[in-house]
Amino acid sequence: MVNYHNKRFRIVNNDDNGETSAETIFHYQQEGNILMADYSGGSIVKGHLIGLVDENGHIDMRYHQINDQGEIRTGKCISKPEFMENGKIRLHETWQWTSGDFSKGQSIIEEI
Repeated sequence: MVNYHNKRFRIVNNDDNGETSAETIFHYQQEGNILMADYSGGSIVKGHLIGLVDENGHIDMRYHQINDQGEIRTGKCISKPEFMENGKIRLHETWQWTSGDFSKGQSIIEEI
């Protein structure tokens, strides 16, 4: 199992209907297969996620966040790891809003 504990990630690519950006920093914590993270930056005032990590390092997560418009947004995401040559992790994410327009998107975040 991949251990994401105390790793920090930053968005490197996101679809236009997403709210996170390169200014958004995710700080992951992990206990066993339970993953949690706090994130903020850019248009995100405060966000949290919680998820489960499987034996291949895939993460099934749910998130909620408050944006700079004062809106609460919620969603779900599946992340799949890629292990880069520099030893860092890149996560390929497929997500969907569970509030607002319920649109879907993809993003990539990398360990910093």
